[in-house]
Amino acid sequence: MELIVKICGLSNQATLAAALEAGADMVGLVFFPPSPRFVSVSAAAELAEEARGRAEITALTVDADDRILAEIARTVRPDWLQLHGKETPARVAEIGSRFGIRTMKAIGVSAAADLARANDYAVVADRLLLDAKAPKGAVLPGGNGAPFDWELLRGFRSPLPYMLSGGLTPRNVAEALAVTGAPGVDVSSGVETLPGQKDIGLIRAFVQNARRAAANPAIEKVAS
Repeated sequence: MELIVKICGLSNQATLAAALEAGADMVGLVFFPPSPRFVSVSAAAELAEEARGRAEITALTVDADDRILAEIARTVRPDWLQLHGKETPARVAEIGSRFGIRTMKAIGVSAAADLARANDYAVVADRLLLDAKAPKGAVLPGGNGAPFDWELLRGFRSPLPYMLSGGLTPRNVAEALAVTGAPGVDVSSGVETLPGQKDIGLIRAFVQNARRAAANPAIEKVAS
């Protein structure tokens, strides 16, 4: 299976274009106001039209209500709803059924016990995102720039296709793939110079290094 590469938290046309030109499979738009990567629905709709047909569009929300989800579904028309809050399995099932959009449920990981939660979403979500659990007191549920212990995923059998996230960068993505064998990787803060400020060179390097590592699993570290 070919590696899926996602660049998340894109908020302007220049960095979106860089992700598309680099060959990202998925692009993420953030609809969580406290995030420095937040985009309005109207701005996201314009970005989505640039990406449509070139990469799958993911709308990241955090415990959003149906009114917000309906506006995103109608205006942005994403391919995926990434649910990054405390959504229960019942809520994930409800969202998928109500809006007819594939769902990706984020699960924060800091210990082996956290991976058991993956089974709770086996029949209600379409994909999982295994992310580093946010530190205590953090405002953001993701995009905090810290990885979890990838060794936890050795031998992990996911009930759903999944993507690896949390603290990935152009420098460490090859090692992360070598350790975990993840079928997909998702980066946000790891291709930024400041929170919310994506760097075109880092985006290109991340995609390139991830592809190279997937093609040659023996390589564990690739320079950015």
